[in-house]
Amino acid sequence: MSETFRPESDSQVAELLSWALAEELPLELRGRGSKAALGRPSQAEKTLDLSGLSGILLYEAEELVLKARAGTPLAEIEAALEEKNQQLAFEPCDLGPLLGGPAGEGSIGGVFACNLSGPRRIKAGAARDHFLGVAAYSGRAEAFKSGGRVVKNVTGYDLCKVMAGSYGTLAAMTEVTVKVLPAPEKTRTVLVFGLDEEKALLAMTQAMTSSHEVSGAAHLPAALAARSGVSLVSGAGGSVTALRVEGPGGSVAHRCAALRETLGALGETEELHSHNSQSFWAELRDVRPFVEEERAVWRISVAPQAGPAVGKVVAGLEGADCFYDWGGGLVWAAVPLSGDLGAEALRCAVAAAGGGHATLVRAPSDYRASLPVFQPLEPVQAALSQRIKESFDPKGLLNPGRMTAGV
Repeated sequence: MSETFRPESDSQVAELLSWALAEELPLELRGRGSKAALGRPSQAEKTLDLSGLSGILLYEAEELVLKARAGTPLAEIEAALEEKNQQLAFEPCDLGPLLGGPAGEGSIGGVFACNLSGPRRIKAGAARDHFLGVAAYSGRAEAFKSGGRVVKNVTGYDLCKVMAGSYGTLAAMTEVTVKVLPAPEKTRTVLVFGLDEEKALLAMTQAMTSSHEVSGAAHLPAALAARSGVSLVSGAGGSVTALRVEGPGGSVAHRCAALRETLGALGETEELHSHNSQSFWAELRDVRPFVEEERAVWRISVAPQAGPAVGKVVAGLEGADCFYDWGGGLVWAAVPLSGDLGAEALRCAVAAAGGGHATLVRAPSDYRASLPVFQPLEPVQAALSQRIKESFDPKGLLNPGRMTAGV
C-alpha cells in the first residue's frame, strides 16, 4: 500500500528528500492531485504530497507580481486576483473533471509543472512565459532558486523554463512567483454559424491577422456545439466558430462590429456578451465537451494551418471527433477505448503537418502504461533531456516513469 508524506515546511521537504535519497526510494510528487491521472502511471510506492505548502506569500498588484507556496489552490490565487481586477493572463485550465475528479482542486505549482495554457495563449503566451521565479529542491535534496520579482532577470540560467512542463520529474517546487495582468473591462465573442473546418480556419485566420486583437479563436463542429451550456451555442443547429475580443467597452463593441462585417460573408453571425462569453471559453479551456463520456482524449498541437488536416485524420478514426482552439493549432480529439487509441495515425498526422505534439491526456492506466503518453523525442532532444534529468535527479527518485518509461 502506498505511503504518503505531507510536509508543511521547506525543511521537512529537505529532510524527506534526503531520506529518500539515502534509501534510494522513488517518490511520486503530487500537488493537490487534480492531475495525478495525467501522464504515465506512477512507478513509486511512496508519495510526497506538497499540498501542505500553501498560502500567498506576496502580492504586489501595482507591480503585477504574486508569490505563493507551490501547493496553494489555484482557486485561492484567482480569488485574490479578482479582488484587484487582475488575472493569470495565460488562462490556466482545470482538468480535474476531465480526469475524473472534482473541479477547482488544482494548485499553482501544478499549473507550472504541467505548463498547460488556455485559449488566450495565442495572445498572452504560455504558462512558462508568466513564470518569474521558483524555489525548489532537486533530486539531490539540494535547494535552489531561480528568477525573482521582476519580468527580466539576467542573474543566471532561467530554470523556470526548465521546470515548466517537467511534470515533477526534476525537482519538488516549494514556491513560485508569477506575473499577473489587469483583467479586461469587457469581453465579447463573435460567433459565426455553419462553417466547415476549411471555412472556419479562413474565418479564424482573417480575425487573428486583423487589427482587432482577437484573444481567442476556436471552432466546434455541430455535435460538440450542441453540448455547450451556452444556449446560443447549443441551439445553433450546426457548427460554431468563435472569436473573442477583450478590452475597454467602447473598443470591444467597435471591434466586434467590424469583425461581424468582415466575416458576415462566410455565414450568419451573433455575439456572446459578458457572462455567456466567459462561460463559453471556460468550457473550451477545461475541455468540457469530452467530460461526460469514457473515450480517450488527445491534445494535439500543430501549426494552425495544419489543424483541419489533423481533423480529417481524427474523422477517419471510427467513433472519434474533435474541436479546435488556438486558431486551429490546438486540436482536442476524443477516440474510443480500443487498439492503440489512434496513436499511430495521430502522430503520423503530426509528422505530416511539419511537427508538433500529440499528448494522451486521458486514458485508463493500462493504456497510459503501454503507449507513449507524450510525443516521442528526436534522438538529440532525448539525449539532452536525459542529461538535464541526470543533472537534477541522478538517482531517478522524482516521479520516475511519469513522462518516459523507466526514467
